[in-house]
Amino acid sequence: MSDIISLAPKKTAKDFVSDQEVKWCPGCGDYSILSQVQKVFPDFDVKKENYVFISGIGCSSRFTYYMDTYGFHSIHGRAAAVASGVKATNPELDVWLISGDGDSISIGGNHFIHLMRRNFNIKYLMFNNEIYGLTKGQYSPLSQKGIVAKSTPYGSVDEPFNPLELALGAKSTFVARSLDRDPKHQQMIFKRAHEHKGTAFVEIYQNCPVFNDEVFSPYTEKDSKREECLFIEHGMPMVFGNNNDKGLKLDGLKPVIVNIDSTNSINDLWIHDERDKTKANLLAGLFDNVSLIPHNPRPFGVFYVEDRPTYEDDLTAQIAAVTAKKGKTSLDKILSGEKTWIIA
Repeated sequence: MSDIISLAPKKTAKDFVSDQEVKWCPGCGDYSILSQVQKVFPDFDVKKENYVFISGIGCSSRFTYYMDTYGFHSIHGRAAAVASGVKATNPELDVWLISGDGDSISIGGNHFIHLMRRNFNIKYLMFNNEIYGLTKGQYSPLSQKGIVAKSTPYGSVDEPFNPLELALGAKSTFVARSLDRDPKHQQMIFKRAHEHKGTAFVEIYQNCPVFNDEVFSPYTEKDSKREECLFIEHGMPMVFGNNNDKGLKLDGLKPVIVNIDSTNSINDLWIHDERDKTKANLLAGLFDNVSLIPHNPRPFGVFYVEDRPTYEDDLTAQIAAVTAKKGKTSLDKILSGEKTWIIA
């Protein structure tokens, strides 16, 4: 009698859809991001019970309710701290962190930079709509200077952070950007992030139709997208434009827009190297001066990848080394200490 091997059926996107009613506003970009995450998860070789989603506070942070996985809806700005604790305690878990631009970079800014430098194997999806949505329209640390919002009725005088520059400066080992209205690009980026062993930071341009509608329209609308977006790919020249007739080349370390013609061929263009941190920083700051005419396109894709030991691996190795040297002991003994004094 032959043995019968029962194979579990392959999971589908529906296996990651919870029974909770999705309560985002109609037209919110969060719907697209949720859908793409649910679509790519069946492709990962991870037990469903090992997924954990951690979020802070904000519209995006309701994400944990809508994924049929384990998770924590934590407190404002502290998602990175909670996620770090989860990963340190159980390194086998597949931890995803969901946060908005305000939750990440304002009250959560301190935790953000320390998560990046420590390099936990955590996937960090930051939904950027350049506004506070849940609290009804205040400006965020990523809002453009001059924005008129509920908290800045005469226009903001703050310079915005560039989150990719911040992540690179804090030593993130994977830095990428995508946008809500490009589902296939999101899926590619999420898969790349999941493949990376270390903190994978992904900024996602996400439209808030109520408080900051169409803030990213130049990068999502058909009539402007190909002129305004630069989709970068490792080992490929940086080409953009409606007819793929424009490109970026480097004059030393200065990016220059050129027309691809008899003067400048595609072989003269800047070739993207996602392992080159110096050039990743150039790319991250490429669009900072958007008032220039013509101005540089905005890059989307994987900016930087670095292989570095993860925090949890180093921590586990340290615990094993100390245990081997000193032996195991009880918590009571540790708390009571090795030396005591009797005062007569």
